[in-house]
Amino acid sequence: MKSNIIAKSYIGFSLVYLLIILLGREDIVWFLKPFLLPFLILAVFLHERFTTKKVLLTALTLSWIGDIILMFADKGELYFIAGLIAFLLSHIFYIVLFSKQLKIYLKKSKMIFWIGVTAIAFYLIVMMLLLLPSLGDLKIPVFVYALTISIMLLFALKGFMNWHKPASIYILIGAIVFVASDSILAFDKFYAPIQYSSFLIMTTYLTAQYLIVIGILELNKKK
Repeated sequence: MKSNIIAKSYIGFSLVYLLIILLGREDIVWFLKPFLLPFLILAVFLHERFTTKKVLLTALTLSWIGDIILMFADKGELYFIAGLIAFLLSHIFYIVLFSKQLKIYLKKSKMIFWIGVTAIAFYLIVMMLLLLPSLGDLKIPVFVYALTISIMLLFALKGFMNWHKPASIYILIGAIVFVASDSILAFDKFYAPIQYSSFLIMTTYLTAQYLIVIGILELNKKK
């Protein structure tokens, strides 16, 4: 019960945060950002015990650390790289999380899976072709990061093929939206400025984290 209330509080706090971004109050936004993910971390912590609970908590905590580090990205590139590493580790833990959850419940069409694999590969190739000319010394780190989030999405897709609904849908959409958030950030930073980029990045990011958490909790709900 407490877990559900805190998760819903996350939605309310996120909506207020996004509204403040639209109002252009970056000074207030900066101070509120560290308080976003702790809602989800606490919701998972208070939830009944399940096998992958610690893995999910680790992924969320690393994302939270990445959030805080990126608040100082304008101070120097080292902060951006450190934030990138924190989120890279977070995605690796999401991959571990999804792989540990790959229990067989359903069997969906293999054609859907291979269409998804093709789409993910296409995304990775197109993104790197667009970004490579302007990455400079960050070519390898950004490629490793893009490859990792693509693998994370692939494991979410594998889960979608096997997990029950609605958890499988929540997690897959969450993973897709997470990739979209990272892509908007990369495109805005390295390719061309995007209007309302902060709003778009945070809207997709906050939605993604929520959907993945809710999906995993639903998947592990005791019957």
